[in-house]
Amino acid sequence: MNARRALGRYGESVAARRLAADGMAVLERNWRCGRAGEIDIVARDGDVLVVCEVKTRRTGSFEHPMAAVTPDKARRLRDLAERWIQTHGGAPPGGVRIDLVGVLLPARGGPVVEHVRGVA
Repeated sequence: MNARRALGRYGESVAARRLAADGMAVLERNWRCGRAGEIDIVARDGDVLVVCEVKTRRTGSFEHPMAAVTPDKARRLRDLAERWIQTHGGAPPGGVRIDLVGVLLPARGGPVVEHVRGVA
């Protein structure tokens, strides 16, 4: 596994722990839909289905994790959420929300996690 992929997997693990600590149930990680792409984390927040994009960066990186969701990325996430719903029996009563978890890894100390709800 290359270093970039390992960094991303680590960030996804940190994000999944944070979501669980915040009371969400993590249903699936790294759900792939052929060439359409991948959902990093699928979770439930009460009766809401949450499709979560995770971006991990080391401090000093060029781009802050929260800048990573462009309009194109948001469209792709909405499409992937729809595909997940179709393959898993329909939408939940609370609807669907797309969240972003940014994980910053400082040179020293633990990761800094920022969770933004409803980004797309």
